[in-house]
Amino acid sequence: MHVIKLNATDSTNSYLKSLVQSGHIDDLTTVVADQQYMGRGQMGTYWQSETGKNLTFSVLKHFDDFNAIDRFRLNICISLALVAALNELQVPDIAIKWPNDILSGTSKICGILIENTLSGDKIRHSIIGIGLNVNQYTFDTLENVSSLKLLLGRNLNLDELLNQILTHLKKEFQNLESHTESSFWKSYENLLFRKDKPSTFNDNEGSIFMGFIRGVSKNGKLQVTLEDDILKEFDLKEVKLLY
Repeated sequence: MHVIKLNATDSTNSYLKSLVQSGHIDDLTTVVADQQYMGRGQMGTYWQSETGKNLTFSVLKHFDDFNAIDRFRLNICISLALVAALNELQVPDIAIKWPNDILSGTSKICGILIENTLSGDKIRHSIIGIGLNVNQYTFDTLENVSSLKLLLGRNLNLDELLNQILTHLKKEFQNLESHTESSFWKSYENLLFRKDKPSTFNDNEGSIFMGFIRGVSKNGKLQVTLEDDILKEFDLKEVKLLY
């Protein structure tokens, strides 16, 4: 794995994307930056991070034959790799807040942004952006956010942690096609934040409703049982889980 280290960039995803456009880049090439000026999250949000205290990096993954319809399997793969790395550090109460935020308890410690390039109905390659709060211990006005330092009571070596995560990512990528559907989804769903618990949601029209998270469909939609016992599926832009 080739790792490119930058002092600063607007976005590691954007930087890696420009490298791909300029020529052939090896599989699993990784760009890591001490500072991102415009680090991006899901749905146009921005990832806030103090310079040199956290891991903000992007990984390129090439595919030979990966159907675009199965793209949520990639979310699962990356989430499980991060959970495995955090489990090795003994981070407490790890959960995945659909679709791919990593929590400790109710506090977010990691976010993932995946950008896919398609060729027909196949994914040609993916750029996977990961932001992990490591040694930062203040977050200003952000709510429900924590870091490994706050959780574990010590500073961590960023280079060692990056290598640890990349090792798990490589392993999960190798297993991506070999997982059976049932075991793959079960591993992810067993980690879902607030699964089978009464939860409050906000839909895209601003209405608040109650429901129970039951799982995730094969195309990545959140499956929620509503008060009338009807199972309904929601896309990312259609619903927000409230704390």
